[in-house]
Amino acid sequence: MSSQVVEMEPQELEPEPPERQSLFKRHPRAKYIVAAVALLLLVGGLLYWLHARVRESTDDAQIEGNITPVAPRVGGAVIKVNVDDNQEVHAGDVLVQLDPRDYEVAVQRARAELADALANARGAKTAVPVSSASSTSQLEIARANIAAAQREVDAAKARLQEALANYNKVATDLRRFEQLLKKDEISRQQYDAAVANEQSARATVDAARAAVATAESHVRQAEAQFKAAATAPEQIAIQRSKAASADANVQTRQAALAQALLNLDYTTVRAAVGGVVTKKSVQLGQTVQTGQPLMAIVPLEDIWVVANFKENQLRKMRVGQKATIHVDAYNRDYNGHVDSIGGTTAAKTSLLPPENATGNYVKVVQRVPVKIVFETGQDRNHLLRPGMSVVPTVLTK
Repeated sequence: MSSQVVEMEPQELEPEPPERQSLFKRHPRAKYIVAAVALLLLVGGLLYWLHARVRESTDDAQIEGNITPVAPRVGGAVIKVNVDDNQEVHAGDVLVQLDPRDYEVAVQRARAELADALANARGAKTAVPVSSASSTSQLEIARANIAAAQREVDAAKARLQEALANYNKVATDLRRFEQLLKKDEISRQQYDAAVANEQSARATVDAARAAVATAESHVRQAEAQFKAAATAPEQIAIQRSKAASADANVQTRQAALAQALLNLDYTTVRAAVGGVVTKKSVQLGQTVQTGQPLMAIVPLEDIWVVANFKENQLRKMRVGQKATIHVDAYNRDYNGHVDSIGGTTAAKTSLLPPENATGNYVKVVQRVPVKIVFETGQDRNHLLRPGMSVVPTVLTK
């Protein structure tokens, strides 16, 4: 039995419905669009990576600035307040005026005390040469008095010798007259005369001895005066010390007057810096004390940014690198540069630094404060304020 081959005619395939066809079959150009989009994403990602790898940014940042407190250096009653909150002032402007009358009286008293001290100083200085001349002359006079008293002693002793010699002669004559009277060779009258002469000569001797004693006492007196006058250098030194003390008193009174004038000037409270007034608490008629806060001034010329970057963001950050500062309040970018990098992390200088006393260590990425300053001339209208939130971006290459 022979096999028969049955030949079948080929059947035509029916076309696939459009809804079952692939996207690329239905849209032949779609693959080119997808490829283009993928290429754009790849290029965009590459460009973003190239852009981001040299930039470090953080939103943990804000504008900082100096806040200058205003406090009086003397106490008193407030008689005038010239400013209000949020008012712009310039350096040297009068902010508050205190009652100056008590301090004006203090100045007058200090001036009077200074005048008195100057008069005393002039008198003390004049007394120095007068005392010097007087002491020198007294010393010369005392030396001359000693010499004169010594000559007086010598003269008194000479008179005493003369009186003794005369007395010896008269006494000898009296003894001889006594012998002659016994022999009736002289009269009683002659004998009485000899007795009177002897008594007179004895009185003269006594007087001469008294004169010697008086002259010697004059010598001792002159010597005492000389010793007193010999203290002239010490007296002059005392007068010079008094003059120096008077000069020192003048300087003390001058310092007191200067302090009184300063206190009077301090009754006018002026702005130390220019800026905007804030936290004003002083009121008209209030009695304030030394150092009591009255208000604060925020200088808007000197502001900067403190940005707390993560520690792994500081790898390529250096001082002087350029930065862009985006201010949230105005949706505006400002130019700046890195001024300095903090010496420690923010956690170390916080009120309660973290402490791992239990030994359970968990690594936490720390943040380091970085100071970024604005380039000059960008904030002429002083729109930026300390405390505003910003987003700085540092170009690390």
